Amino acid sequence: MEKNLIGKSVLVVEDDKKIRNLVKIYLVKEGYEVLEAVDGLDAKEKIEKLDPCIMILDLMLPKFDGEEICKWVREDLKSMMPIIILTAKVSEKNRINGFKLGADDYVVKPFSPAELMVRIEAVLRRTASRCGKLSFSGLTIKPVKGEVLINGKQLELTLFEFKLLHTFMQHPDQVLSREQILTFIYEKNEKVVSDRTIDVHIKHLREKLRTKTPKDYIQTVRGMGYKFVGL
Repeated sequence: MEKNLIGKSVLVVEDDKKIRNLVKIYLVKEGYEVLEAVDGLDAKEKIEKLDPCIMILDLMLPKFDGEEICKWVREDLKSMMPIIILTAKVSEKNRINGFKLGADDYVVKPFSPAELMVRIEAVLRRTASRCGKLSFSGLTIKPVKGEVLINGKQLELTLFEFKLLHTFMQHPDQVLSREQILTFIYEKNEKVVSDRTIDVHIKHLREKLRTKTPKDYIQTVRGMGYKFVGL
C-alpha cells in the first residue's frame, strides 16, 4: 500500500460482529485507523463526531438501513465522503440503486477481504481530494478545515507549524532531511526559512504536541533529519 493512504480513518458499518472483526483485522494490518458502527444510528453519530475518510457500509442494518445512511450523507450532510457498499444484496437493481445513492463502489458478500483492501485503496486514490484528513494514534489533522486534534481536543498551531505537521503526517516512518521538509512545504520561488531555523519551528511544534500527549510523534534521527512515528 502506498504510504499516502496510511493514516486514513475507515468507518466500518456492519451489524454482524464476525464480518466487522474480519474487516477490521485486515484494515489494521494495512495501517488504517478503524472506526466501528453496529447500526444505522450508531453510524450517523460516528460520522458526525469523527468525520471518517471513507465508509464501508452494509445495507441491511437495524434502526436506519444502509440506503438511508447513504442518502443522508449525500443529501443532508452534503458530504462527498467515499462510500463502499458491502452487502448480501446481489441483484443488478440493487447495484444500480447503490450507485444512484452515491456509492463509490459496491462489493457483494461473500467477499474476499484482500480484494476489499485493494478496492479501498483504489477508491481513496480516485477520491484523494475529497478526504485530506490523516489520523495516527489519537492525533488527527484536517487540512481542509485547518484543524489539529489530539484525542478529540483541538491544538492551536501557527501556519508554519501546521504545514510542518501535515508534511510529517504525509510521510510516516520516513526520515526527512531539513531540505526535503522545506521542499515539501514551499512552492517554487517562494521565500523560505533557513534549514537551521526549521529546527526551532520543529522544537516549538514538539512542545505544543507534548502539552496534550506524552507520545513523542516527531523523532530526531541524528545526522539525517526527522521522522514522524504514528503507531
